[in-house]
Amino acid sequence: MMNPYLISGPALISFSGGRTSAYMLWNILQAHDGELPDDIVVAFANTGKEREETLRFVHECGARWGVRIHWVEWRRGRDGYESVSFNSASRDGEPFEHLIAMKQRLPNGMPGQRWCTEYLKVRPIFALMRDQLALEPGDYEEIIGIRADEWDRRIEGLARAAKDGRSVSHPLCTAGIRKPDVLRFWLGDNVDPQEIRHPLPQGFDLGLRGYEGNCDYCFNKGKAIIKRQIRERPGSEAWWAMQEIGIGGTFHARYSIPQLVDQVAATPELFDEPAEDLEYDAECGLICPSEAA
Repeated sequence: MMNPYLISGPALISFSGGRTSAYMLWNILQAHDGELPDDIVVAFANTGKEREETLRFVHECGARWGVRIHWVEWRRGRDGYESVSFNSASRDGEPFEHLIAMKQRLPNGMPGQRWCTEYLKVRPIFALMRDQLALEPGDYEEIIGIRADEWDRRIEGLARAAKDGRSVSHPLCTAGIRKPDVLRFWLGDNVDPQEIRHPLPQGFDLGLRGYEGNCDYCFNKGKAIIKRQIRERPGSEAWWAMQEIGIGGTFHARYSIPQLVDQVAATPELFDEPAEDLEYDAECGLICPSEAA
């Protein structure tokens, strides 16, 4: 059987910054003897609301593996993006905030309202491909880190790509890779990424639990997870609350961030969240919600 990680260019590898897409990138590099052809581009789009752990992880993958990862951020204007680096990347939500100011409304989880991914993730990396290889979507393969246990996301992504005339591949699905495979690659015998008791197989890791990544208060995470993050990282909700107050809207149709802050203050324990509601491993990328582990 042909190696699913042996990619023929031109191609765009969407690196969301999570364990799954990093695992995919590592395997693609192994299939290419550690060096990608010039017509295969690896891109990471920063919204400004990724966790610092995510930024460090992306930087470390590039440095340790000797692969160039293009960091881009959305910008309003003709080019549509700006190239940044680990040091210059936005960390206070600036690209996202500028997008909200342009739109004069907030994205949310309702159908047709998840435009933050389209603007902050998809458009910048497509614009990068125009600059790097002078190609438009459909002229190259989009390599996306969806696992074999995310079949519904794969079907949804393939349908959307076909409608748009784009070509996508999911090598992890072809290889039969599931979430436990990815976690074993990164964590080995460790159970909690924040309580490392055994050597890490790769020598480094993302360091986030499943519900913490990536865009810290993404509306797709759900009420229980957001409340847990407010409890565990007091003050981390401030940017999101300020956007809601400033624009006069909410990121979720049924509640606002300030309301959740009040609920957490009234019930500071975790007893009201069912365990199954705290499992979230999706990262936004070329589909929303998309990759991860």
